[in-house]
Amino acid sequence: MVNPTLPVSLLSSPCTSFQLSSVREAELERLEAARPRGLGSREQGLVLRMARPPPPWLHAAFLLLWLLSLGRAIEIPMDLSQPPTITKQSVKDHIVDPRDNILIECEAKGNPAPSFHWTRNSRFFNIAKDPRVSMRRRSGTLVIDFRSGGRPEEYEGEYQCFARNIFGTALSNRIRLQVSKSPLWPKENLDPVVVQEGAPLTLQCNPPPGLPSPVIFWMSSSMEPITQDKRVSQGHNGDLYFSNVMVQDMQTDYSCNARFHFTHTIQQKNPFTLKVLTNHPYNDSSLRNPPDMYSARGVAERTPSFMYPQGTASSQMVLRGMDLLLECIASGVPTPDIAWYKKGGDLPSDKAKFENFNKALRITNVSEEDSGEYFCLASNKMGSIRHTISVRVKAAPYWLDEPKNLILAPGEDGRLVCRANGNPKPTVQWMVNGEPLQSAPPNPNREVAGDTIIFRDTQISSRAVYQCNTSNEHGYLLANAFVSVLDVPPRMLSPRNQHIRVILYNRTRLDCPFFGSPIPTLRWFKNGQGSNLDGGNYHVYENGSLEIKMIRKEDQGIYTCVATNILGKAENQVRLEVKDPTRIFRMPEDQVVKRGTTVQLECRVKHDPSLKLTVSWLKDDEPLHIGSRMKKEDDSLTIFGVAERDQGSYTCMASTELDQDLAKASLTVLGRPDRPRDLELTDLAERSVRLTWIPGDDNNSPITDYVIQFEEDQFQPGVWHDHSKFPGSVNSAILQLSPYVNYQFRVIAVNEVGSSHPSLPSERYRTSGAAPESNPSDVKGEGTRKNNMEITWTPMNATSAFGPNLRYIVKWRRRETRETWNNVTVWGSRYVVSQTPVYVPYEIRVQAENDFGKGPEPDTVIGYSGEDLPSAPRRFRIRQPNLETINLEWDHPEHPNGILTGYTLRYVAFNGTKLGKQIVENFSPNQTKFTIQRADPVSRYRFTLGARTQVGFGEAVTEESPAPPNEAYTNNQADIATQGWFIGLMCAIALLVLILLIVCFIKRSRGGKYPVREKKDVPLGPEDPKEEDGSFDYSDEDNKPLQGSQTSLDGTIKQQESDDSLVDYGEGGEGQFNEDGSFIGQYTVKKDKEETEGNESSEATSPVNAIYSLA
Repeated sequence: MVNPTLPVSLLSSPCTSFQLSSVREAELERLEAARPRGLGSREQGLVLRMARPPPPWLHAAFLLLWLLSLGRAIEIPMDLSQPPTITKQSVKDHIVDPRDNILIECEAKGNPAPSFHWTRNSRFFNIAKDPRVSMRRRSGTLVIDFRSGGRPEEYEGEYQCFARNIFGTALSNRIRLQVSKSPLWPKENLDPVVVQEGAPLTLQCNPPPGLPSPVIFWMSSSMEPITQDKRVSQGHNGDLYFSNVMVQDMQTDYSCNARFHFTHTIQQKNPFTLKVLTNHPYNDSSLRNPPDMYSARGVAERTPSFMYPQGTASSQMVLRGMDLLLECIASGVPTPDIAWYKKGGDLPSDKAKFENFNKALRITNVSEEDSGEYFCLASNKMGSIRHTISVRVKAAPYWLDEPKNLILAPGEDGRLVCRANGNPKPTVQWMVNGEPLQSAPPNPNREVAGDTIIFRDTQISSRAVYQCNTSNEHGYLLANAFVSVLDVPPRMLSPRNQHIRVILYNRTRLDCPFFGSPIPTLRWFKNGQGSNLDGGNYHVYENGSLEIKMIRKEDQGIYTCVATNILGKAENQVRLEVKDPTRIFRMPEDQVVKRGTTVQLECRVKHDPSLKLTVSWLKDDEPLHIGSRMKKEDDSLTIFGVAERDQGSYTCMASTELDQDLAKASLTVLGRPDRPRDLELTDLAERSVRLTWIPGDDNNSPITDYVIQFEEDQFQPGVWHDHSKFPGSVNSAILQLSPYVNYQFRVIAVNEVGSSHPSLPSERYRTSGAAPESNPSDVKGEGTRKNNMEITWTPMNATSAFGPNLRYIVKWRRRETRETWNNVTVWGSRYVVSQTPVYVPYEIRVQAENDFGKGPEPDTVIGYSGEDLPSAPRRFRIRQPNLETINLEWDHPEHPNGILTGYTLRYVAFNGTKLGKQIVENFSPNQTKFTIQRADPVSRYRFTLGARTQVGFGEAVTEESPAPPNEAYTNNQADIATQGWFIGLMCAIALLVLILLIVCFIKRSRGGKYPVREKKDVPLGPEDPKEEDGSFDYSDEDNKPLQGSQTSLDGTIKQQESDDSLVDYGEGGEGQFNEDGSFIGQYTVKKDKEETEGNESSEATSPVNAIYSLA
């Protein structure tokens, strides 16, 4: 019987006696249905939700290892007697560095501890006789020391380790010791390789044989790597293949280099130099367009042929589990393309990949199903050819059933099985304690049946170590398995009474490591209950492990495992505690942001409060370094000033000591595109060229436009100008060119974020010359002085010059005359015509000319010679329509001498010797009128008016406003008004008027009758001299007072009103006559009113008149 031991769980707590494995299950839908929905719920499509820990791949790995552990080889406690077991050994092909000491490992365990000895080349290796060789203490590891001299090559050979104690002998693999070698290149002088352009060429490397084989690469003698492509590439054998040789291949030499792994040295072969025979001289322009470069250089096109392997068919053998590398290298013009196929099926997509520009097919981890016929197809436009490779898959031996240690109680039966497969079929050889089974002492309890040894009724004497060696021509396998016969009561192999915490809804496994012989039976109980736990939510495996398929709250409690055999029993307990799971209920969301902005990723967590929570962040599945631009809080991560390097996947990891939850979101940063690269000019024509480029990365924002710029080296070298713009969907464009420009182009990519850096410039391309097709623009003629005219224009740029020695033919003549044209040739952009009349119009023409001819007939432009100061404005007139305003009018100057820019008026008020503040007014050139408001009615004004041109202020005219009427009287009145006696007289008159008004008021209040005074006839004066326009023309006669008018104290002239009028009586009114003939009623009232008003206005200043009117 086989006694299984219980493996230590991969997820066990390091301080517990029971081992616990907790693996998440995807079917826990009940938990998902019950959890609160928030920003992190599954309904959100933007968030990539990771499975609860462990992740799916880790869950699968744990589950696989756990299942394998249930049938793992038997482990006997080390305090019990047992045969030796090899625990560590060197690899079968052991290559060592000659500069280091040699170490051949061999370690084993057993009780009692085993002793070691070695064989070399199948003969006993006496370590004691060689002072350089020693064995480590309590180990079988050999150490060969060369510090005191010696050659490592002397110790090469096949070594095998033997570990022995009283119960048997275990063997290591046969270890083949080899010393690494890095031989030098043989000295050789290589003649130049002469080859015709377009022909194929193979440069052989033939590296010296190294151990292990060196890594081959090609460089120039100046240590520059050789650029490889589908035309020129290195084969798997290290040779350099040219599908066709081009003339540019001789610009460098070619040296094969070998790098040796153990010595870390690089050895270089003498370089090859090429001499390419060609019918055409080397010219960059003939190599710009690869599809056309062969015809451009006169190279004959050829159908493909294979350079490696030769012929149309070959075969290849590969061992199972290794990599299969198939290679096809073909010559031809143009360079052929290679495609791969498998006859009767498809290539294994999960294992196949193409290398070396499709010239090699690699299939990893080959199995028998990969055998068959493969063929490569080489084709160009001239034809195609195929090569068939028959692949045979062989196999070194591999285990189907590896023998395992057998532990039996006395009298029990058992068996050792050794099954292996391979191609060809391997043979099986049994040994016992390192000796062939045939030469071992006979054992009646043992029977050999091919790959199986059967033991019946075993006894203590049956203890031994058996070896199974299975081999074929491609390799061997060696396995040790011991047979141990023991009588041991059950024992527990883990600490007792442990406390285990698990997460709700997990699948959990409780291991109970035990040992006994015969094999004990194991049962589980919960909380001391008598029923065995098996079935339903529980499952007990053969090795005694208890699986709880889904942990629930009611599964919390004390679990007891009891191991029993005929010699006794043993038990152990564990207390199981169930904790709530850690959950991220608000998860980070996928975000797309522009560079330089701020982004926040949320991560809100719910967890069991009795567990300590830790929230950390990963970026691209690596721990995130929280820099100065980042801020980590309990429930979020903020990134300030987002940069391109911040793009990636961000994972929030919320973990406790028992579980964790992950939530992932992607951050996409929109940035400016990378610069375009690899600019190429093709389709070269006289006035056009095709520019092709490779777009750079758009940095997550699609390219919307490409801006093509050019630079020329004649007029503005180093200055780039925009040429054209194309949509972001193209990477090739035909550019229209101008004659006689040495163009160089670059491309700028544009997206919504901004513009890329300019690409590296293309090569230059010069167009042929031609006569100009246009003339300079913006032609002007303007005077800079009064006797000249400067003719200027915008010079033509490089794209409009069209040829060398660009110059300008300048013509001019006076307008509206029949003068002949004056002309001069100018190389700049201005010409000055001198001795011109002031401000005279000229006809001007400017025509471009270069060495290829003249431009088209130019347009005629009108220009003017220089300006001068204008003459004075004509007919300057001043009018005073009333005492508040003054109107000014004038006519344009008779000689403006240029373009008038305006008028300037300066004026100042004066009164006698007193002057006011001067005021300046500027007018437009079209304004010829102006009105001012007088500040007072007695002051006069002095006006100065002049016109302006761009030269300056011209001749001015000065006029004064006319004097107001009775100006002298007004001046005297102003002087008298300041005298004391006059002030006193005015006060007396005012007092007298007040008294008379009081008397008048008293008499009226008594209702007395007043005699009607005869109307005083006043003859009307002459007709009012006022003009129809309401203004006065002042002259000496105008200053005389009119007849029938009086002059007021303020100098104004008023017409004297009639004392009476029949109109005032009215007709048909309500007026009445008294007996004495005087009017009463209307007339009386009106007359009184008029007398009062009239006297107040004209006669009330006279005391005599006032008394007379009251009489």
